[in-house]
Amino acid sequence: MKMKKVAALLLVAGALSACSNADRFGNGDGPGAGGPGAGGIVPGSANDPRSAAYFQQTIGDRVLFPVDQSTLTDEARTVLAGQAQWLLQNTEYTARIEGHADEQGTREYNLALGARRANAVSEYLVSQGVSAARVNQVSYGKERPLEICSAESCYAQNRRSVTVVGGGIPTS
Repeated sequence: MKMKKVAALLLVAGALSACSNADRFGNGDGPGAGGPGAGGIVPGSANDPRSAAYFQQTIGDRVLFPVDQSTLTDEARTVLAGQAQWLLQNTEYTARIEGHADEQGTREYNLALGARRANAVSEYLVSQGVSAARVNQVSYGKERPLEICSAESCYAQNRRSVTVVGGGIPTS
């Protein structure tokens, strides 16, 4: 019985090791082979440097603000410099800057604060060379929170500006 178990384990190990290289015969049919996903890049995915998903996940689509402020922090400027560079390289995209606020304060105050935050981001992108015609702004105030709780950790995530890119279909 013990011999059968050892034989079965060896058989399974051999089968698994044979499957370790999908392109082992060089026919180009395995994952990562030539074609539309050459080099492991799938067009439109988060690993495609020209995609909106890449912008969101790798460049970063949001910056945070201190309480009741619309002044850009050094960290925000770093993220926005990357956004500007990406937008300058991918001119087929437009950017919608969404300004947000935490739940503290009135609806009117937070709409105005969100607008100031979106404007600060927009002005920074334009100052870096992005055409003002490609950038628009909207304020959601406190109407679209990411986090809902009465704690500073939640408030901090909601005091933000989000850059949403769209309108472009990258050409190969």
